[in-house]
Amino acid sequence: MMYHEGWWFFGMHGLWWLFWIVLVVLFFSLLDPIPRGESRRRRASPLEILQKRYAAGEISTQEYEERKAKLIQDAPNQDDDAHAH
Repeated sequence: MMYHEGWWFFGMHGLWWLFWIVLVVLFFSLLDPIPRGESRRRRASPLEILQKRYAAGEISTQEYEERKAKLIQDAPNQDDDAHAH
């Protein structure tokens, strides 16, 4: 029931409605923040990630070459899939 006396709406004072709305907005903004600065850049491609891992010494030269060949081999297939949709 809606009360028309003062700032009462559905049993709560108007300021409490404001409080809860602000609380919910803050909760969701902290849950998934809007990216700023560097994080707005495009996502790194799989090949760029592979190159960074190789440069950091996380994978061997053999593993790098194998994965690079697989990525290059699969690259044309990904373009075909993108145009099919």
